[in-house]
Amino acid sequence: MAKNNNRAQGKNTIRKFEEMLKNGDNAFFDLATYEFIINYFLDDGKVNKANKACQLAINQYPYSYELTVLKAQILIQKDKLDEALDVLDDANNIQPGEVETILLRANIFSKKELYHEAITMLFGALDWSDERDNLFFALGNTYQEWGNFEEAIDNYKKCLQEDLNNEDAIYEMAYCLDILGKLDESVDYYQKFIDNDPYSDVAWYNLGIVYFKLGEIEKSIWAYEFAVAINDEFSSAYYNIGNCYIALQEYQKAIDNFENTQDFEDPDPEIYFNIGLCHERLDAYPKAIENYRKAIKIDSTYADAWHAIGKCLYKQNKAYESIHFYKKAIKLEKENYFFWFDLAEAEYKIGNIMSCLEAYEEASCLNPHDPILWLNWSFVHHEQGDEEKAVDLILSGLDDIPDDAELYYRTAAYLIHAGKYKEAFTYLENGLVLDFDKHTVMFEFFPNLETQKALYKIIEQYRK
Repeated sequence: MAKNNNRAQGKNTIRKFEEMLKNGDNAFFDLATYEFIINYFLDDGKVNKANKACQLAINQYPYSYELTVLKAQILIQKDKLDEALDVLDDANNIQPGEVETILLRANIFSKKELYHEAITMLFGALDWSDERDNLFFALGNTYQEWGNFEEAIDNYKKCLQEDLNNEDAIYEMAYCLDILGKLDESVDYYQKFIDNDPYSDVAWYNLGIVYFKLGEIEKSIWAYEFAVAINDEFSSAYYNIGNCYIALQEYQKAIDNFENTQDFEDPDPEIYFNIGLCHERLDAYPKAIENYRKAIKIDSTYADAWHAIGKCLYKQNKAYESIHFYKKAIKLEKENYFFWFDLAEAEYKIGNIMSCLEAYEEASCLNPHDPILWLNWSFVHHEQGDEEKAVDLILSGLDDIPDDAELYYRTAAYLIHAGKYKEAFTYLENGLVLDFDKHTVMFEFFPNLETQKALYKIIEQYRK
């Protein structure tokens, strides 16, 4: 309950700060609160707000090392690298010899492609710092950026020898091994940890991650289950077992493990979303909606959850009700192709043709490489009797996806309906060349038996 209170207090702090900015008021926050506000905005990708908060904070606490470092991080995110180096000089004057200053300076050198300088600096810090795990991780990152994956792997391994719980090092090392085609080597690497300490829940957990990356889902579950057998409160292991069962399409087992995760975690929107997804896959739509709503109650900006409720309603033949949720998702995430596509489908379902066409147009700007978009969008015009517009849209689709056979077959169908037989047969022939077996889609557009026979003769001639 205390953590829930902390979350609520955090939201109130952000709300208070944003109201202060909006009204142009002056308010006093202590140093820890300012750090919370700045990090909140950085985590949320709101760099300009983080910058504003940081500047106000530094005005009140000009000699704070923590705030000066945050200012440097903001400048790095804004790609103002030389300014960030100057700010780090200030940080070093305030508090000399801090590893965080070294790490950020090395990060800047890496971004400027001064890899040798970054590596020299980090190795130098290893001589005096006890934060060896962070330094080895930074060295791994730098070598990785430089394209030297072998050295990167070596330093990630050294990082994990210092701190086996560093999940970032696990993932980055696995990425480098994957690039080199050596991902299976990390199985042996973690097995050595387990041989030395068979009761290391973290080692078993890491082995599960590697098996999952290798696509060996059942072995991944096996490793995670060892982790939870050793530590029955290992929430991340339960969560990953849930994801494994989703991959195996065993949704009830996935739900059971996500619910185990909830026993040891604060309410989390991601967990509720995944439980909702499993219920949706089981066609238990009311249960799915219930969990998606729980996710939204925790995080009202969770666009995927709003969209998922819309999909569940649509699947229950409640297209009209689904539109509200699709629009809410779009308001939160305007550049999501699937949100616009599904909105178009729902608008079509209830007969809002103009809104449907507008939604398809928005979707086409975001992802013109989905053939289903062009097929469905053009079909609306075909159904309205506007074959010319239907053909124009399909041809636009072919500009972006010139090797999709079904688009050629659909073009031929529309042209036949428009009475342009010679042109239609050219597109029909192209479709037959690309994928002969898909020609059956043509017959859906011509229920008349005589027309089907005529098409069949033409197609059979081509087969010969």
